[in-house]
Amino acid sequence: MFNMTRRTLLGSATAAAAFGLAGRLEFTRPAFAETAVEPAVGFYKYMVGDIEITAIYDGIWRKPHDPAFIKDVSVEDTKAALAKAGLTTDFMPIPLTVVVLKMNGKVIMMDAGSGVGQWQTNATHLPANMAAAGIDYKTIDTIMISHFHPDHVWGLMEKGTSAPVFPNAELIVNATEYKWWTDPGRLAKLPEGRKPAGKRIAENFPKWKNWKLVEDGAEVAPGMQIIAAPGHTPGHSVYLANSGKEQIMISADTMY
Repeated sequence: MFNMTRRTLLGSATAAAAFGLAGRLEFTRPAFAETAVEPAVGFYKYMVGDIEITAIYDGIWRKPHDPAFIKDVSVEDTKAALAKAGLTTDFMPIPLTVVVLKMNGKVIMMDAGSGVGQWQTNATHLPANMAAAGIDYKTIDTIMISHFHPDHVWGLMEKGTSAPVFPNAELIVNATEYKWWTDPGRLAKLPEGRKPAGKRIAENFPKWKNWKLVEDGAEVAPGMQIIAAPGHTPGHSVYLANSGKEQIMISADTMY
């Protein structure tokens, strides 16, 4: 099934730019990233075969420059590349994007975003932009989870209470990822900076009954396959969707 004839990678602004997608996603145009103002259009729709894909803007991560962030590339070279692209050099402007697919009668969300104001204080635009795109939260059938980092799963939980935002949607994740984060002995082994996230996951995710744990290569929806891509996290995964001769791979943070 993994026979790529058309590659479209989504997930982070870095990945989008690296694979030539920035021109397609209107909210990642240089003018937006340079000024760090909100985009006029908060979503972009396009088709891959019969699959309707909507990329939805949630906010921007103003990532401070870090010499360890891009391997073998200095901060000075990073700033030069940003300037050449017409982007701000004050920080790494990384738009936060959630992708929704309508395929084979299902509405599938790829990760759930960082939650309204939970991970980045200006990442608050997903609900309004989903509504503008004509997508109701209640219509989401399935959420495919790439990995359990906060900017991908905090959107599953309400701010403050951690109550589930999508109690009726099926939540699909690589079994390795789920078991790693919910292992009772994991919290003590995490670096201090990761412990708050690990604690929130361990205290809440196991309570939910709508998880479906799958293995590498499984068909997770008609026309969609999960593919293990460990490295960023132990169970990090990407998803390959097929429609006739057309394919799209949804890849979140694989570049990292």
